[in-house]
Amino acid sequence: MNGAARPIPHGQGRHVAMPLGGIGTGNLAIGADGGLRQWQLQNCGNHRGVLPYTFFALRVSTWEPPANELFVLQARSPDAPATPLVNDDHVPAWQRDLLRTRRGVSGTTFRGLYPFAHLEYHGLPVEVGLEAFNPLVPLDVDDSSLPVALFTFTIANPGPLPAQVWLAAAAQDPVGHDGTTPIDGVRGLGYGGNVNSVRRAGGWTSLVMENPGIDPASPGAGQMVLTVDAPDAAVLPQWTHPDEFLAFVAGRAVYGDAERARHASWQADYQASGPRQGFGPSPAGLTWNGGVVAPMVLAPGETRAVRLCLAWYFPNRYANFVQFGPPNPRWGPTRFWLGNAYATRFADALDVAAHVRERWTPLRETSLRWVDVLADSSLPAQAAEHLAAQASIPRSPSCFRTADGAFFGFEGVLGASTVMWSGDVGGSCPLNCTHVWNYAQAVARLFPSLERSMRATEYEVMQAPEGYLPHRVIAPTYLRQLWDVPIGGPVEPALDGMLGAVLKTYREVRHGAPLEPWWPGVKRLLGHVRATWDPEGSGVLHGVQPSTHDIDLCGLNPFMGTLWLAALRAAEEMAVPAGEPGLAAELRELFDRGSARYDEALFNGSYYVQVLEEGDSAEFQWLEGCLADQLIGQWWAHQLGLGHLLPREHVVSALRAIVGHNLRTGFRDFDHPYRVFADEDDTGLLMCTWPLGGRPAVPTRYCDEVWTGSEYQVAAHCLWEGLEEEAQAILAGLWRRYDGGRRNPYNEIECGDHYVRAMAGWSVLDALAGASYDATSGRLTLAPRGHGRWPLLLPTGWGTLVRDAGGARVVPAHGELRISEIICH
Repeated sequence: MNGAARPIPHGQGRHVAMPLGGIGTGNLAIGADGGLRQWQLQNCGNHRGVLPYTFFALRVSTWEPPANELFVLQARSPDAPATPLVNDDHVPAWQRDLLRTRRGVSGTTFRGLYPFAHLEYHGLPVEVGLEAFNPLVPLDVDDSSLPVALFTFTIANPGPLPAQVWLAAAAQDPVGHDGTTPIDGVRGLGYGGNVNSVRRAGGWTSLVMENPGIDPASPGAGQMVLTVDAPDAAVLPQWTHPDEFLAFVAGRAVYGDAERARHASWQADYQASGPRQGFGPSPAGLTWNGGVVAPMVLAPGETRAVRLCLAWYFPNRYANFVQFGPPNPRWGPTRFWLGNAYATRFADALDVAAHVRERWTPLRETSLRWVDVLADSSLPAQAAEHLAAQASIPRSPSCFRTADGAFFGFEGVLGASTVMWSGDVGGSCPLNCTHVWNYAQAVARLFPSLERSMRATEYEVMQAPEGYLPHRVIAPTYLRQLWDVPIGGPVEPALDGMLGAVLKTYREVRHGAPLEPWWPGVKRLLGHVRATWDPEGSGVLHGVQPSTHDIDLCGLNPFMGTLWLAALRAAEEMAVPAGEPGLAAELRELFDRGSARYDEALFNGSYYVQVLEEGDSAEFQWLEGCLADQLIGQWWAHQLGLGHLLPREHVVSALRAIVGHNLRTGFRDFDHPYRVFADEDDTGLLMCTWPLGGRPAVPTRYCDEVWTGSEYQVAAHCLWEGLEEEAQAILAGLWRRYDGGRRNPYNEIECGDHYVRAMAGWSVLDALAGASYDATSGRLTLAPRGHGRWPLLLPTGWGTLVRDAGGARVVPAHGELRISEIICH
């Protein structure tokens, strides 16, 4: 993997911050400079979260000639102009201060193929590399939901003389803190009474961080463990300033009486000349820092690997986010408890650490096998890097699982792009927003059971008695849902979210989910849509159509129209196995009428426009404009094997027009009336342009923005239609914007960080391979493509799709690839 990933010197990757965490566990991030930041462990998104004095260090000495050097394993990040609406380049003040007074490394080189980050440290007397990851096993939710960050340091002595080496890891005890309020050194809200202790077992030395005096129901209640696979590691369990710990590292003798530790597993330091150890509780308002030091002597040419595991356990997730809808006085002051799925599997962080230590090798090997499927494919290195990063979004604080295992998602994590109206702490725009999740494909492919959970929530909780579907869910789900009340973003239930629910249901059915539990809900939903927006059975939608643009669309428009046509086809396909052939025929007739009408009314000879009807307001519409998402329903149809919704020649023409008119290179002279997602010399796909003129005085909201979710959607659609140059032009611009220099490749933003609409990127992978799978029949259908090797992820297993002169075949890597037939077009 290491050689396949793009090398990024830390000075060119100042925005790189790869998350280390599992599904619903919270996470921290590792930067290209080697620093740890973005601490978000206590069940609340906080992109600028800081855990002071948590770092790695290295001491190296030799006898002859005498030498002794101590390094902080982090490089100084150069100052550079800020990028709008992102802060992944933020280096906490305490890290800057530490590197100002202590010697860091001269540089680093970062290579990342999610979930693995590799760093090489430069300017050291020995060769040091780091592998950091959190286990990721597609289709296995449990193994991908572990609250840990795993680090393996590889240290080699290239010199002619023996080298004495001490690898040190420091961490602050965070237990009691709420994870959001600022921490000043060791002073923070909720701190006080923190206790650090030592455990030695099975060849590992652990620093256990707790706070037994706080309320067990507190959001900050829990435990954290830092453990190293060195039985003779020395521990400094209590200190308040890095100078104390670094002095401890500097004072280690080469040969201490390590046997003393074997007879007292609680003993922190076996060196008689070491400082006096303390284990008492921290004073009120303060916490302790702690650290472990693993010693080794490396002969000339010798290499040693040292593993460290940081495990955490914070079981008390609450509804600590501002929910949409009018205030409900019946809720009172309560922050309703939601719980945490991983906490139902483990007793504490020690239990987590023991589980991971026991299974470290298989967890790592299976995670590497997935990465190898991507790296050893025909995907260019840049494509592999960015498509692998799609899996980081469901494992960011944008998503979580409650104690009953249900899966939920915000639109993103509040951050620099939301601070002007929602602040920068917590989840953005709760919860399970149907119209934004319309774009997201990665969760459905990587973890199908989680998407099934979302469908169950929609039909069993969110759906109103009248059949419509509000586009947000209230948590806990036993509270009254957003029925017959203003919602927000948009005000009325989003029609595109309802149509998307039908499409997502069919997607899950094609992935092997049973249709029976959801079919009654689908029929009620479709009945509501027909009665409300097409009561005369014309095949087209009329009236006010609330949408993901946070406004109401009007008239005949291809955005809502193609979603409607795709939903009709999907419902037709589901009606047949549901035993309702009459309904299937009725829906097909409705589709045929609608398809002909939309094409006749909206195609202007180049692309599809919007036509208002009598009484419609032109405010927030696009009229003669060229909307990037005008064919979103066709993108869905290709993924679901539904065929063309509109004449193919018109679809291809419209795609060419979108790329030709909306793909802009250079934003220095561009007027940004709203949010800036592309600037300077960036290339990005504008949401809407008016190549023929006629831009309304109040155009469709967000028209001048660049959304990565829409870029991925259009690029994938271009690939499905054979427009490879157009697709590559979009993707090259997107990935160049997020190459680590000015934006983070592991954080594509919109209304918040780690924005879930960006998970439309998974459709690019399927489109590149030209593969569409139907679990109900076991058929793998392949569109015309050249020879190559492509990652193949099915609901029951994953591996590689090989297309060569001999035809097509699959090579399993994990699970079962249940394919009854391969159909090549």
